[in-house]
Amino acid sequence: MREDSIGTNEQVLAFVSLRSILGTIGGFARDTRTPHAATMILLCLVACAGLVSIGTGSVSISPLQVVSILLSKFGIAPLAEFTHQQVAVLFSIRLPRILLGIVVGAGLSLAGAVLQGLFRNPLADPGLIGVSGGAAFSVAVFIVLGNALPFALPGNAFTYPVAAFVGGLLAVALIYRIGRRREGVHAMLLAGIAVGAFSAAGIGLMSFLADDSQLRNLMFWNLGSLGGATWGTLTVSGILVMFSAIFLIRRARVLNVLLLGESEARLLGINTSRLRFELVAAVALAVGASVAVAGPIAFVGLICPHLIRMTTGADHRQLLPNSALFGAGLVLTADLISRVAIAPAELPIGVLTALIGAPFFVWLLVRE
Repeated sequence: MREDSIGTNEQVLAFVSLRSILGTIGGFARDTRTPHAATMILLCLVACAGLVSIGTGSVSISPLQVVSILLSKFGIAPLAEFTHQQVAVLFSIRLPRILLGIVVGAGLSLAGAVLQGLFRNPLADPGLIGVSGGAAFSVAVFIVLGNALPFALPGNAFTYPVAAFVGGLLAVALIYRIGRRREGVHAMLLAGIAVGAFSAAGIGLMSFLADDSQLRNLMFWNLGSLGGATWGTLTVSGILVMFSAIFLIRRARVLNVLLLGESEARLLGINTSRLRFELVAAVALAVGASVAVAGPIAFVGLICPHLIRMTTGADHRQLLPNSALFGAGLVLTADLISRVAIAPAELPIGVLTALIGAPFFVWLLVRE
C-alpha cells in the first residue's frame, strides 16, 4: 500500500528533521568510544528517524496525535484531537512500514558484521559477495514460476522468506568454501562477483519469462522498497530476523576468538566447523527474511559495521547490537529521503543506498 506525495510544508519539515538526524549521525562519529553512550546515541537515532517518518506524508500526523491514537487503543483519553483518516494511515501504512524498515536494516547490518568477522575481511557484505543476489534470484523464481511448482504456496507469507533463505544459504556456503581454499580478499570478491552475475542473469531470465503483472512486481521488488509493508509480512520477517539476531549476538564472544584465526580457536576448544555452519545459516536466514519483503538493499551491511567499528572498536559484543541499531536508523532515514526527495514519485531505497554505498566502498578499497 502506498501514500501520495507530501505537500510543500511537510517536505520542508521533513528536510529540516533530516538535518537533525544527520547531525545525530555526525555527533555519533565525533562522540565517545564508550559502548553504552554509543548505544544510547544509536537508539536516539532510530527514535528520531521513526518519529519523523511516522508524521511525514500526505496525511500529517503530529507526535502528540500519534501518542493520542496509541493511547486511545487502551481506552485512555487522547491528548490531542485526531481523525479516522489519521488512524487508518497510521495503522495500515506507516507503522508497518517503519517497523519493517527497522527489521530489514537491523538484519542486513547484523549479517554484514557477522560476515566480516567470519571471513576476517572488512569488505564482506551480503550484497557485495552475492548473498543478497542468491536470495533475490530464489525469490524471483518463486514470483514467476511459483504457480507451476507443486510444492510452492505463492499465497503463503512464509514462501518468499523460505525461498530467499535457501538461495542465500547456498550462495554464502559456496563463497565461503572458495574463500577458504584461497585465502584473501580477491578470492572472496571474485567468487561474490561470479555468484552475483549468475543471480543477475537468473533474474533477467525470470523477467523474460514473466507476464505483465509478474514483471511489474519483480521489477518493483528488485529495486528495493518498503512500500509493500503489511502486518503479515512484518510478522513473518520480524520473527525470522529476531531469531537470527538473538542467535548471532549470543555468538559474539566466539566471533572475537575467530579473529585470532581458526587454529587458535580450535586450540581454545571451539568446534569451528559447527560454528561456521551455524553462523552461515543464521546470516542466510536474516538476509533471506529481509530480501524477501524489501528486495535487495545494497551496502547497508558494509557501511554500518565499518562506521561502528571505527568508533567503538572491533569487540563483537558491542559491534553486533550497535550495527543492528545503526542499520535500522540508516534504512529508516533512507526510506524517509526516498519518499520526499523527488515527490510525488518515490525513489527506491536500493538506488539511494547504492548511491551512498558505492563511493564508500571505493574509499574503503583505497584505504585498505
